[in-house]
Amino acid sequence: MAAGQALAGAGPGPPDAGPVSDSPPRLTRRHTAGGETARGLLFTVLGEFVLPSGGSAWTSAFIDVLGRLGVEEKACRQALMRTAADGWLIADRAGRRASWRLTSQGVQLLTEGTERIYGFTASRTAWDGQWLMILARTPETERQARHRLRTRLAWTGFGSPAPGVWLSPDPALRPEAERILADAGLLADAHIFLAAHAGGGQLAALIGQAWDLGAIERRYEDFLTEFEDGGTADPLARQTELVHAWRRFPWLDPVLPAPLLPAGWSGTRAAALFARLHARWSDAAMTEWQRITD
Repeated sequence: MAAGQALAGAGPGPPDAGPVSDSPPRLTRRHTAGGETARGLLFTVLGEFVLPSGGSAWTSAFIDVLGRLGVEEKACRQALMRTAADGWLIADRAGRRASWRLTSQGVQLLTEGTERIYGFTASRTAWDGQWLMILARTPETERQARHRLRTRLAWTGFGSPAPGVWLSPDPALRPEAERILADAGLLADAHIFLAAHAGGGQLAALIGQAWDLGAIERRYEDFLTEFEDGGTADPLARQTELVHAWRRFPWLDPVLPAPLLPAGWSGTRAAALFARLHARWSDAAMTEWQRITD
């Protein structure tokens, strides 16, 4: 499982985050007390708090932090057991207490994921106009290979303006694209080009066919709306909510060069707000995490 799949993308600077409210953690559209959501929040907690603080924590700590976000204890325990069954955690017992520590695979998964999340700025500062283009058709009978190819190329940032055609403005993705094609059993019959747009139709129309930028923009606007006014007074809950909301963007946003983006694109503003709030809230959140894990 890829890190992005397990962990569940130039404008003005961010507005001031505003005062911190005294309201309890909000149950937004991103999460309720459901099992799948509990597991997603668990991965956020593992990457944000467990990984940088030694790689293990008591069951009670997970129940505490997820409970602050509306996740029931039963759902939290199920999420822990499922994550262990998948090889990311190991359960240890000390008398009547149980703790969970990251496996080596879990450490690698979260390290790769957090590097991509925290390094994501939603902007591309320079572009020489070169495109990476892939031609790869799959037979109708090879539905599994076609699904695997479409899913992994999309998560990597490629867009598809027409069946069997994939584009990215980042030629450095070529090795990853070759790995994806090879894993799908399609590399030998695919064609990979480095190309430049030389004329014809408007690039904006092609971009609109390849990526749903409107949907990505709406996600950024939702993020800005939710976090521009600060957050709950609970440092652990607000930091978890912030990272959980942000962590999908590196795999949703293809990070197109500025000339290819719609006017007023808000991704960079959202990235700046995330970085600002994350830095502002981190110390208090980690202090609270250490308190409940002692």
